Amino acid sequence: MKPLVDPRGGDIEDDASSTKSNSLLMMAGNMLGEISFAKLVVAWLALFIVPAVIIGVTPLIASAWLGKLAGKLTPALGIVPLAILAIIITLGWLFGRRLLRLAESSFWSLNALVIEPVYIVCREVMRHVAEKFLSDDASPRNRERIRAWAAAASGLVISLAALAVFLAVWPSTRWIGQLSDLAAPLHLMWAAIANTVAVICAYLAVAAFAWGIADATMPPPRDLQRFADAANGDRAWRIAHLSDIHTVGEPYGFRIECGRGGPQGDDRFRRLLTQLEAIHADDPLDCLLITGDATDAGRSGEWAEFLDALAEHPVLAERTLVLPGNHDINIVDRSNPARLDLSIGPNSRLRKIRTLSAMDALQGQRVHTVDRKQQTADRTLAATLAPYADDIKAFADTGRPVFSTLASDLWADVFPMVLPPETPNGLGIILLNSNADAHFSFTNALGLISVEQFTAMEQVLAQYPDAGWLIALHHHPIEYPRKAKVLAERIGTTLINGNWFLRRLQPYADRIILTHGHRHIDWIGECGGIKIVSAPSPVMESRNDGTTYFYIHSLTIDDTGRLQLLTPQRIDVAGDRDSTTITPRLESVQHS
Repeated sequence: MKPLVDPRGGDIEDDASSTKSNSLLMMAGNMLGEISFAKLVVAWLALFIVPAVIIGVTPLIASAWLGKLAGKLTPALGIVPLAILAIIITLGWLFGRRLLRLAESSFWSLNALVIEPVYIVCREVMRHVAEKFLSDDASPRNRERIRAWAAAASGLVISLAALAVFLAVWPSTRWIGQLSDLAAPLHLMWAAIANTVAVICAYLAVAAFAWGIADATMPPPRDLQRFADAANGDRAWRIAHLSDIHTVGEPYGFRIECGRGGPQGDDRFRRLLTQLEAIHADDPLDCLLITGDATDAGRSGEWAEFLDALAEHPVLAERTLVLPGNHDINIVDRSNPARLDLSIGPNSRLRKIRTLSAMDALQGQRVHTVDRKQQTADRTLAATLAPYADDIKAFADTGRPVFSTLASDLWADVFPMVLPPETPNGLGIILLNSNADAHFSFTNALGLISVEQFTAMEQVLAQYPDAGWLIALHHHPIEYPRKAKVLAERIGTTLINGNWFLRRLQPYADRIILTHGHRHIDWIGECGGIKIVSAPSPVMESRNDGTTYFYIHSLTIDDTGRLQLLTPQRIDVAGDRDSTTITPRLESVQHS
């Protein structure tokens, strides 16, 4: 029996969210047609409008109150500011860390929404146009100089544009208010809007210029020129590096970004694990590291499929370390990129709880979390989660908001996760969460390393000063030094604060190697002395009958304490030659 349309091959509906089968313009059009405008209004009010009005109106109300207080100051009134100060100090003592985390997240969200897209588009357009005039045999140094000048020029252009808007709106601003203004709220609102625009433009002018200079002066990324040679007797750690498995929960399911242009089901991942276990039996592995996007959309069925596949290979499961990718926690709906999650809803917390539960099952007894007060990583992930086990189960069952805030705090507290070195001068592994919070599938891929998380990582590096460290995250901290064929390939989704992240890591360059996924393609290079290893996806970049690959990396620590990267071992994963999948018309393209 053969149906007219073979359902195993999927159909156009499976390509709805595929960046390989639809242009970004087409997806944007579909998004506008499908988006929930009620949710969009609430999201804009909560995330942009209300904060903007608060920024603009605060100086007016504060100055009016201070003026009134100064004019009628009495001993009784003098108690009022002291009481307010006491309340502020109390709130800071009780919720200070949470407020600082919120402020940092909001700060980088502003960069992600306003500065980074505008700056990156301007920078990459300039670079793309400039590189068109370079010959194919132009030296890498010439390309690096052009990229540096394009970064500085784009920062300057955006800064001047923002400054022009600031000067245009400045005459409408008003920073001193009076209590009588409250009687004319419409007049007050326009002054508040003008204040908000002025503040944002002033920040944009300064930040874009600083961003451009920081980019221009950053050491350029370069391909790694040579791998180290292992000396006889050196301890070598073998790390199988996988990323972006994008497990689906159905035997004929298709992945979000691939649609029908990628493999169906999870057969390739299961074949990969069987192949990897045979390799381990011949030459043992120390770790199977999966740097994010273990699932396609963080659904329960996908995590179940992922864990079931590993359960068939316990010798690999007991060596597996996994960290969260944007598809694990930030995809709101597999089939609808226009879907919005409201921040007050339970869904984003549920995706984090599923991820935490999977990580606890795989590595809970092996990885440690950082005690911020003691500045040590001595408690296992399982011990950290144990006091909250009942709350986690209840929230997953009911989704009631009582645990929501606690869940967010717990999520922040468990990162970084640390696999300590076996000896003081051995190799340790640090797992970071590089995902920025997102409630919108269309903007799910943004990355961020928080100051709090980086500080905790530095505490771990100080706790083991003689160890080498493999630092794993999902997002790439810098764009690759490759010439792009089309402009669309240049607009990537690096860490929002990747420049800051790499600069802060430079003092540890001899002791660390960065590993990541996210881009689905392999690159091994260095930036500012820091070695960076990107993992290809062994699943995403081929159709059912194609061959994919991944790498097993070997690391050693030399006599001077430097962490060295040996020549990697490439492992090919053959496709399914008996596949009956109907493949679509479009070839694959790079994507984030």
